[in-house]
Amino acid sequence: MHQLTYGDVKAAADRVAGRVRPVVLAPADPGEVRADRPGEPGKVWLALEFMQHTGSFKARGAQNFVQAHREAGTLPAAGVTIASGGNAGLACAWAAQQQGVTATVFLPTTAPAVKVARLRGFGADVRLVGAEYADALAACEDFAATTGALASHAYDHPLIAAGAGTLLEEIVQQVPDLDTVVVAVGGGGLFAGVATAARHHGVRVVAVEPENCRALNAAIGAGRPVDVTVDSVAADALGARRVSRMAVHAAQRADVHSVLVPDSEIVRARQALWDQRRIAVEHAAATALAALTAPQQGGYRPGPGEKVAVVLCGANTDPGDLTRPADQG
Repeated sequence: MHQLTYGDVKAAADRVAGRVRPVVLAPADPGEVRADRPGEPGKVWLALEFMQHTGSFKARGAQNFVQAHREAGTLPAAGVTIASGGNAGLACAWAAQQQGVTATVFLPTTAPAVKVARLRGFGADVRLVGAEYADALAACEDFAATTGALASHAYDHPLIAAGAGTLLEEIVQQVPDLDTVVVAVGGGGLFAGVATAARHHGVRVVAVEPENCRALNAAIGAGRPVDVTVDSVAADALGARRVSRMAVHAAQRADVHSVLVPDSEIVRARQALWDQRRIAVEHAAATALAALTAPQQGGYRPGPGEKVAVVLCGANTDPGDLTRPADQG
């Protein structure tokens, strides 16, 4: 296993510079997060990464992955391939289009037509195979083996994780004395990259997971990746049954605080972002914010004067459930 280093993140930052959108930071309003500790309140910023190309941080890792292979002369004529109908698939298709190669994306036949259309909009060759994700993944692996296409991964690859880590580099450039970064964790690609960069800068990482999607939390307790059950409103993006080894390694080396939040608080945080800012994010993005809005026993409270950035990582969501009758007047 490749152990992710800060050098990997720095190299990724050089590769993606000018190819991804720099993250925008917005100060949180008083009342958007809980402040239960006495003393001068800390400063909290929302990192609006959902404004990234393809609507999520995944564009960073995909761009770094494709660009690194382009530089090394290892980007095959057959292009890249991935099995994902979510943010990773979109990012892979976008990055491949940017480099002028084909992305062949495998999905189960049950994939929503809107996802297929979005992927094709990025120039992807979409192939529908089988009724389950496992069928699409097997077909993707066969395709890579027979055509020589470069197989990508949603999160468990050092180039993907290093690309995600460039987000923290940009945040620190804007807030040089940042104390803490708060990120949601699924398979661990964003976490591994951010935690690796955070360790270099002396920044604490608050790793937030839904109570019933706790792959990293369980792995930290066991000292290794373990399988967990997946049952959460945020499972579409954070539903990895097992976190990557890179993520576990990063958690063991960096200053990491693992937090679990209930689905009810995730839903509430997501709704609050819409009500207060007209921001429609995925439940996964709201999971990070929920750590600062959840009751004390289940959340994270910044200390007096602590400077915190909360990553709102993606916005590929159906906003229909956010519109209340009062909004329609």
